[in-house]
Amino acid sequence: MNGTSGRDDLLFLAHRIPFPPNKGDKIRSFHILQHLAGRFRIHLGAFVDDPNDWRYRDEVAAYCASLCLLPLKPRWAKLRSLGGLLSAKALTLPYYRDRRMRRWVRETLEASGPMRALVFSSAMAQYLPGPQATEPPRVVDLVDVDSDKWRQYAQGHRGPMRWIYAREARRLLAFERAVAARASASVLVSEQEAALFRKLLRNQDSDRARERVEAQAPDAAARVHAIDNGVDTEYFSPERDYPNPYPPGSATLVFTGAMDYWANVDAVRFFAESVFPLIRQDMPEARFVIVGSRPTPEVRALGERPGIAVTGSVPDVRPYLAHALGAVAPLRIARGVQNKVLEAMAMGCPVVATPQALDGLRECAGMEWLVAEEAEPLAALALRLLRLGGEERSRLGGQGRDCVLRQYSWSEHLDRFVRLLESGSLSLEAGP
Repeated sequence: MNGTSGRDDLLFLAHRIPFPPNKGDKIRSFHILQHLAGRFRIHLGAFVDDPNDWRYRDEVAAYCASLCLLPLKPRWAKLRSLGGLLSAKALTLPYYRDRRMRRWVRETLEASGPMRALVFSSAMAQYLPGPQATEPPRVVDLVDVDSDKWRQYAQGHRGPMRWIYAREARRLLAFERAVAARASASVLVSEQEAALFRKLLRNQDSDRARERVEAQAPDAAARVHAIDNGVDTEYFSPERDYPNPYPPGSATLVFTGAMDYWANVDAVRFFAESVFPLIRQDMPEARFVIVGSRPTPEVRALGERPGIAVTGSVPDVRPYLAHALGAVAPLRIARGVQNKVLEAMAMGCPVVATPQALDGLRECAGMEWLVAEEAEPLAALALRLLRLGGEERSRLGGQGRDCVLRQYSWSEHLDRFVRLLESGSLSLEAGP
């Protein structure tokens, strides 16, 4: 799409290259990029934190009028972020700070003039210059309330890490508030996340912080919107034939997700250590398969336990969902919408989940959720699922598929980004 004419320019900043769409944030950012490329001339700036992703540069460039991809080495970025401890800023900001990105943004704006901007994740908002009264809309897709994620991390740790995570929660919230004050609109991935952020915007930590934010944007909370994720239901379809990756006759439960993400690591450890042994007591043939890229050493160690397998990265997650008797989402820390749950539902695979994993989902009339928070009831639900006959399992799986088809259309949700970028607001008739 390089050289497209007759379209308005859009500056699109993302903290990670939006391809391939194989993990939560990249699924959302890719579909946004793909959708907006039909309406705008996109100038995309993003970081590449996985060397394997450089091979997708041409796929991303096809959607862009100009492109700036810069390497980000996580080990060095973590060291750089520690410098934030000497300041009052969130550690997230120096992690993604790069002079080359700042220069590219400045030169792009100088060459093209003021343009609409979409910022994907709060950290990338540091590259936008100060707002002018007459500038086009700036939309910031926070996706989740990241500061609250760090607050949850603090609650789950002890010692120095507890202090660091709690500090990050406070500092990042202050930055998120400042970003919302400067933005034409702030977007989150669910109405639950949006409601939480509005509450945090209205309830300042101090009178001084309240005065500063209210002076900048007295109605920042009114400019917070929820735009859900979607699911590619043609790709995630149970109607295709998929090769069976499991041993014949196995009774398998599957977890899918990036396995270097702490919330996922915590989830599979909890299930493997506290839930799965209860399942094996009643059903020794049961298997628990952990599917996802970059498993940490502690996740790999779970594969040494009886009945548990850890696959690492796989070329296609769909066969693992198609042939499992059920998916599990035992997250105890979660923000926003869990794509792993939506993809399993789209595949007609029944899901046993904690309330946290389902928190961001829309209501689905007639849906029978298999949800519990503690180990024993989770094990009981999983055993019930493993023992279901094929007809009953298909009925439960069909409920999930129908819910996704009704509620999670990418095009329907992403049209709302276009309206925000064109006007800076959404009418009441535009949907929730």
